[in-house]
Amino acid sequence: MLSALQSQSALAQLLAKGQVVASNMPLEALVCQHYALPATTDYPIAAITAEADGLATGNAYWLRADPVHLALQRDCFILGEPVPLLVNSEHAAIMLASLNQHFNQDGLSFFLGHSGAWYLKSAQAPQITTTLPSVVIGKNIHDFLPQGVASSRWLAVLNEVQMLLHEHPANDAREATGEAAVNSVWLSGGGVMPKAQAPINQTATLMANSIFYQGLAKWAGLKCLALPSQLEAVLQAPVEQVRLQLLATHDLDERWFRKLLATLKNHKIKQLTLNLGFYDKCLVVNLKPMDFYKFWRSVRPVMDYLQ
Repeated sequence: MLSALQSQSALAQLLAKGQVVASNMPLEALVCQHYALPATTDYPIAAITAEADGLATGNAYWLRADPVHLALQRDCFILGEPVPLLVNSEHAAIMLASLNQHFNQDGLSFFLGHSGAWYLKSAQAPQITTTLPSVVIGKNIHDFLPQGVASSRWLAVLNEVQMLLHEHPANDAREATGEAAVNSVWLSGGGVMPKAQAPINQTATLMANSIFYQGLAKWAGLKCLALPSQLEAVLQAPVEQVRLQLLATHDLDERWFRKLLATLKNHKIKQLTLNLGFYDKCLVVNLKPMDFYKFWRSVRPVMDYLQ
């Protein structure tokens, strides 16, 4: 969505004036680094998220188990969008019950969070590394499947998951209404719940609707509020620093970036940092009101900054 914005967009104007750094990592990984979230094999995104999603994580090892559709190409499977698929609670409960009936004896349990997210709890650390789905979307999945000393076991688990979901009654119902079948799960973000840390910035407030960001705020000791629908409500918040998780909607440029541009020009914001995700890459943009006096910087399409 961001990649389609051309030079006339507000985001392109912000990029033209700011200090832009491109990074070869997905946005989730960048955010985890900003929060000093410890990484062992993976960033423990699943445990952080599950704790805020109504699940008791304890000392178990958790993975995200996003419901996905693997699309068959001529000689491979690719990970289709969106990830995760939107699955209604009734269908999700039926599918997860089938998976639990099969896998519980192996020490694996699937859970449905309050947000609708899917999780997998393992009684033992699985000894694998995983890849965040944003890196894999639209690509051959072969090189991004679980790796490590126990990878063969987990590839077998995924094969069994796919067999259980094939022609599952819930999938039949989805396909009858034109929805994509949930024909696999994508495992990522594995780890145990890390010890809570001191707040990274006691004056900051996070505004987000994503359960991932809410989980980070809870773990990091930050105040977390729902994302307002308008920037004006953010500016009225009595805090020095606000972190926003913006939703990827069709009106993102008009609703947020254009208003941020005007507000920054009017010196109502002292400093703005944008973390922009583009699948397996991201851009970090830093701006201050004085940057808009750099008249010599030309405006370019957003994708030019990733080349």
